[in-house]
Amino acid sequence: MNKLNVFIGVDSRQPIAYTVLQHSIVTRASQPVMVSPLLLKQLPIQRRGLTDFTFSRYLVPYLCDYQGWAIFLDADFLCLADVYELLALADPYSAVQVVQHQMAFEWPSLMLFNCEACRTLTPEYIETAQPHQLQWGKVGSLPSEWNFLVGYDRLADKTRPVKMVHYTQGIPAFLEMKGTDFYDDWHAELGQCLETTSWWELMGNSVHAKPVIERLQMKVNAQQ
Repeated sequence: MNKLNVFIGVDSRQPIAYTVLQHSIVTRASQPVMVSPLLLKQLPIQRRGLTDFTFSRYLVPYLCDYQGWAIFLDADFLCLADVYELLALADPYSAVQVVQHQMAFEWPSLMLFNCEACRTLTPEYIETAQPHQLQWGKVGSLPSEWNFLVGYDRLADKTRPVKMVHYTQGIPAFLEMKGTDFYDDWHAELGQCLETTSWWELMGNSVHAKPVIERLQMKVNAQQ
């Protein structure tokens, strides 16, 4: 079975955004998903813009050997649906599909790539050209529920449930975002990322438990 490749643009200043988004993707996916962070130091370009992934996002087809379909997401998203629902919208006649929001500069924040149709996107092209203008291939459209812009879009205007939340004004880790749409959803996802069961439940019957128990017992004995 081929895994769906999902690439996330990482901002080193807020790694928690990647952690929450990655968790929200894999826990809702109906089939295996390969989630990869885009780290500029690991990639064959040096160009950066407002963030390290301003231009590196266009490397996705190259990183997939120009084969199959792949998804790019800014790190400040929260996935509320199965990403395979997004893949089901793939249009073989488009090179890339985006939610064509009235704020055109947000179009590349979520991209569904038809990698085979994106051979123009070489590292050399991305390093020197203007890939963000999306003139390298036919641009198709995705339904608006796949890129809901918190602070700009209105829930009252939605006729279908939101599937991808985009905290483009700041992730809810910041107190300044308290009270905005989907604030609690992000924190609920963060809580799940930080959860763990007790040591005894997880490790109590493990072959590794005995030396830990002995160490703890020695510590207790030394305090008596």
